[in-house]
Amino acid sequence: MGECVVERRSVLVVGGGIAGLTHAIAARRAGHDVEVLEIRPGWTVAGWGLSLTGPAVRALRTLDLDGECIAAGWPIRRHRHNDPAGELRATTEPPSVLGPGEPAEVGIGRPALHRILRDRAAGLGATLRTGRTVSEISQGPDALTARLSDGTGRTVDYLVGADGVRSRTRDLLGLPGEPWYTGQMVWRALVDRPEWAADIHTFGGPAGTTGVIPISPTQAYVFLTEARDVPGDLPDEELATRMRDLLAPFGGRFAAVRDTITSPEQVVRRPIHALFVEGPWHAGRGVLAGDAAHSPSPQMVSGAALAIEDAVVLADEVSRHDDLEAAFTAYGNRRRDRARALLETSLEIGRREREGRHHEVHQLLGRGHAAMAAPI
Repeated sequence: MGECVVERRSVLVVGGGIAGLTHAIAARRAGHDVEVLEIRPGWTVAGWGLSLTGPAVRALRTLDLDGECIAAGWPIRRHRHNDPAGELRATTEPPSVLGPGEPAEVGIGRPALHRILRDRAAGLGATLRTGRTVSEISQGPDALTARLSDGTGRTVDYLVGADGVRSRTRDLLGLPGEPWYTGQMVWRALVDRPEWAADIHTFGGPAGTTGVIPISPTQAYVFLTEARDVPGDLPDEELATRMRDLLAPFGGRFAAVRDTITSPEQVVRRPIHALFVEGPWHAGRGVLAGDAAHSPSPQMVSGAALAIEDAVVLADEVSRHDDLEAAFTAYGNRRRDRARALLETSLEIGRREREGRHHEVHQLLGRGHAAMAAPI
């Protein structure tokens, strides 16, 4: 990463998720003034857990956050792929980009990761605000002015749209991008970590995949991809029962974990939407990061890695260039091909999952993780 060569700048970050908070940290470390807007009140976090792949932890290491995240989560060194009966069929070991003796990736609870990022951003002096977002944007040659949903205004050097796959900021900047449904729903349920789940365990079924990802010494989450032509709502009180029904074909020691999914409060169910913004990821002094620019399906468990890398690279390029247009162009050039490749790989894995071609999925996963191991 380059050294800061520009004067202090001001940045308004729209979205207090992984990409937005990570950029706030990176920008504050570079000496810039940062304000983060999160539309949800109280910093509520959707979902139970995620996997910080090696590239994600490597990017966090540039911000001195890797040790705290590893300590709050669970180190993972391999993926064990099983058939529906629980018989081991293949083992893959993602490249350990962190060095000898380091984990290949880290399972972590979403609340824990968000708390770490939030505390670090605030500790570095970033201003964090909830319950508001940007409603209007006007751009001039020397600054960007944003009207907030609470009626107040901000004038800043640049704005980062990190407000997710359905980004309102993307629309306000006039950038293209329409998420599409991939034909799969993803389920996640928080469970007690079984003793045997020291690594990621996946189980390939006729039309989907389930698995167990450890996120702490005591907790794990079960994920399930469900092929479904049209996404549909389900009453909350039916979530646990329906998830157990979908997991019924999977046996062996996994069955005991499945049977602990008894409360709707354990379960999160979401349609999988993908997105890739073609062309520049910026317009004037506004720029996109994370899911607002590219949103892969979860099969490569690398959406968080892309978001964290985006945030770090964007701060690096802003600190390298006096001209923001040059900084944003350089950022897009460093990120676009990598994000597109991961998106396409994750979508292809999803297609082959639905066709039950799990032996091919393992090969795609290996190639995808090897590509992500390349420097950013």
